[in-house]
Parts: sequence; structure tokens; C-alpha cells
Amino acid sequence: MAIAADPARLTGTVKVPLTLDEATLNKLPVASVDVSYARASGSTKGTYTGVLLWDVLAKAELVNDAGANSRLRHTLLITSRDGYAIAVALGELDPAYGNKKVLLAYKGTDRIPSFEHLRLLVPGDVHAGRAVRDIASIEVR
Repeated sequence: MAIAADPARLTGTVKVPLTLDEATLNKLPVASVDVSYARASGSTKGTYTGVLLWDVLAKAELVNDAGANSRLRHTLLITSRDGYAIAVALGELDPAYGNKKVLLAYKGTDRIPSFEHLRLLVPGDVHAGRAVRDIASIEVR
């Protein structure tokens, strides 16, 4: 893993905001996912290694308001260093609901052995619109 000196931050409605540096990520279980995305020139496939976004959120300790299904009211705003931003509903990640294995990748296939910044990968998406590279921040709303 070779995360840059300016790592991403996780903030928002969490008890423990996190700096997503090597020390933090090394304390989480390693996960790998296979992704395949449609592109104008065909499809692209790869296997990536990193940590599950759900495990990162568990470490940050989500703040949930009272009430049934309170986690379903939250979203994540993931922003890259160039300003590109996407949203992911917390219910997509929650094992009690969508249970999607969304990955914060720090290592890719043989063609792309490691990244300087984290990359978000959403297995199951047809197109790579939510495959955010060079993540600067993740905000839980």
C-alpha cells in the first residue's frame, strides 16, 4: 500500500472522524472485489484490493438517530481531488439491507499495482460513474 501524504478524510455524522491513511487502513480487514464496467469501447474488468467501506464506517462509529430504519436516512458524499462527487445510500452498504461490498481500493490488477490515493469501486454497477479515483473526502450525511 502506498497512500499519499495527504490521505482522504471521513467526516460527518460519525463519532470518530477518520484520516484514511496507511495506519488506519492496516487495522481493517483486507477485502478484494472483482468489477466489470461497460465502456464505449467495450468492457473493462479487474480485481481490486482494499477495505470495505462498511468496515471503515463501523470503525468511525455511525451516529444514528432514534427510530426504525434510521440508517436508511443517511447518505455518503464521496468527493475526489478534482471535485467529482457521487452519493451512495447507506442502505446499499448495510448488511441488513443492500449488503453491497463497496471497496476503498488501494491496489489494483497487475496493470495498476497500487494507487497513491484511494479509489471507490461499486461492484454491480453497469457503468463506472461511481468508480471514484483519488478520493479526497467521504462525508456521512
